[in-house]
Amino acid sequence: MPKEWFVLRVQSNKEDKVKDNLLGLIKARGLENVIPTVIVPSEKVSEIKGGKKKIVERKIYPGYIIAEIEVDDKGQIPKEVWFLIRETSGAGDFIGGQNKPVPMLRYEVEKLLSDIERKEEKPRAKIEFHEGDKVRVKEGPFENYDGAVEEVLPASGRVKVMLTVFGRATPVELEYWQVETI
Repeated sequence: MPKEWFVLRVQSNKEDKVKDNLLGLIKARGLENVIPTVIVPSEKVSEIKGGKKKIVERKIYPGYIIAEIEVDDKGQIPKEVWFLIRETSGAGDFIGGQNKPVPMLRYEVEKLLSDIERKEEKPRAKIEFHEGDKVRVKEGPFENYDGAVEEVLPASGRVKVMLTVFGRATPVELEYWQVETI
């Protein structure tokens, strides 16, 4: 039987709990082959809190989980599976309507899965600066200098800041954690 990917609304901040509940029910009823995959799309993000760098996991789509479900010849979710998911604590509706969930398009699934795979490889820096933001350097040789963000470089975890050094505007590339907004 063909399998399709569906998006399910769940209680926000309870995505992992709902996923665990659903997987438990699937296993208890022996439906592992009908619903082989349930994922909570997330990414690892490095951030600095209290002067310490730590890696945290963030949900890409808060309030949603994605499930691969075997469908019948009409493309419908079997009633047994429909009721199992609806009975799961914390689960809401499928995207697309109450009686007719709409499966994700093939390219959306491929992009989502490749994004998740790529994001598991290396945590990305959580940079909350935008071009034009006024910032103060809080560490390094330019400590206590004020400037404006000229460019954000998320791939390297750096920001380019325009500082006034000796009366001249000077672009300086700094780590994102070396500056703070003012």
